[in-house]
Amino acid sequence: MTAMLALRSLAFGHHGRALGAPVSLEVRAGEIVALLGPNGCGKTTLFRTVLGLIPALGGRVDIDGTELLATPREAIARRVAYVPQAHGGVFAYRVDDVVLMGRAVHVSAFAMPSQHDRAAAADALARLGIAHLASRPCTEISGGERQLVLIARALAQQAQVIVMDEPTASLDFGNQRVVLREIAALKARGVAVLLSTHQPDHALAVADRVALMRAGTLQAFGPAAAVMTAPALAGLYGVSEAEVARSVAGLSATPG
Repeated sequence: MTAMLALRSLAFGHHGRALGAPVSLEVRAGEIVALLGPNGCGKTTLFRTVLGLIPALGGRVDIDGTELLATPREAIARRVAYVPQAHGGVFAYRVDDVVLMGRAVHVSAFAMPSQHDRAAAADALARLGIAHLASRPCTEISGGERQLVLIARALAQQAQVIVMDEPTASLDFGNQRVVLREIAALKARGVAVLLSTHQPDHALAVADRVALMRAGTLQAFGPAAAVMTAPALAGLYGVSEAEVARSVAGLSATPG
């Protein structure tokens, strides 16, 4: 499979100070890679660096074989969508207008969104079960609903690569399943998905490969079943293997 997103010895951090060791990993077309790690390990900083929102301190990011720094911003926006962690809205944009913003890169300067653009936005809302929120201001919906709106915006963008920062955070159980279903559907359409999560069960459910990060350094990267062992997760989060086995379906502690 083609590597749609590639991190090549990517050094990242803040104010010129690196977090951990450089990261190398690839996400192929039609593949889901999940990044797991404790709070503060650098997942969001890594993602923002991958997207060019924070300058890299070394190495490079390639999008479909082309270096990110050599790619015009408009071309990046056509190829890569981003789902940030939900936060309180400042402007009272309508939900359907926020989702329609995902189509902006497909609309010519000074042109209005087409019927196709509006249909793509409406479809994304419907797929996530939030069409009934379309006319509501984003400042008047819950944090979980805002998270779904941000995911819908990324779906409407129809990019080849989607980077998702804890997409199921703040969602109830039912909406978590809806989002995981849509992530699996992206894979079926050949989209490359890089996501972070605090839920090992979610990674086991949808990810092809998993990266474990601690203190800005990858501890392991490989097939989900091989990487997500009880000992590895226990070491990652500083808990016992028995606690991992009780919390994560399908895993068991090392005998003894």
